[in-house]
Amino acid sequence: MRYHKIPDETIKRLPRYMRALLLLIKEGRETVSSGKFAELLRANPPQIRKDLSYFGAFGTPGVGYDTKRLFGQIQAILGLDSTPKAALVGLGNLGTALLKYPGFKAYGMHITAIFDSNPEKIGETVGDIKVENVLELSTLKGRNMSLGIITVPAPAAQEIADQLIAAGVNGILNFAPYYLKVPEHVKVITIDIAMELARLTYYLPTKT
Repeated sequence: MRYHKIPDETIKRLPRYMRALLLLIKEGRETVSSGKFAELLRANPPQIRKDLSYFGAFGTPGVGYDTKRLFGQIQAILGLDSTPKAALVGLGNLGTALLKYPGFKAYGMHITAIFDSNPEKIGETVGDIKVENVLELSTLKGRNMSLGIITVPAPAAQEIADQLIAAGVNGILNFAPYYLKVPEHVKVITIDIAMELARLTYYLPTKT
């Protein structure tokens, strides 16, 4: 199911709610009050209730939220209950680190294809995934691949994005410091680590 006219900020917060719920589930907490949940998230209860209200009624008065049930409900809202598959393009240091990150599986996502241009890496097996030639990105068609992760240098990012989209990918997580141009039906989230660090320095105490 897809929901329309939901604020982007609400969608951005939903994975945070899932992460907090995962922690509670691991601690053996079956329920959590809206107040305790907000405290864990360092948010305010009205904001959480408003975010969830876009999608229906959640929680029980006097009891709070069933942690496992709410986790599953948010997972379904985000479309993670169908185990979306992702293709990673670029097996450099960042790409390798992402493959080792356990958080993807916790949210229900799986990287099931890896592409690179380095002849020394093509044909290698990482985990149980064989590294494929980036020139063969078109083979993603028919492989039910909805997500793409780009960790290539900036000059190659747009070309890789174009090939992923042509192969049927409609969601791209872009780690290249480059603003991609994509069709309206394709969603891109760009994460520029250096830019985020530069933004962070604004909040540091001013040296005198």
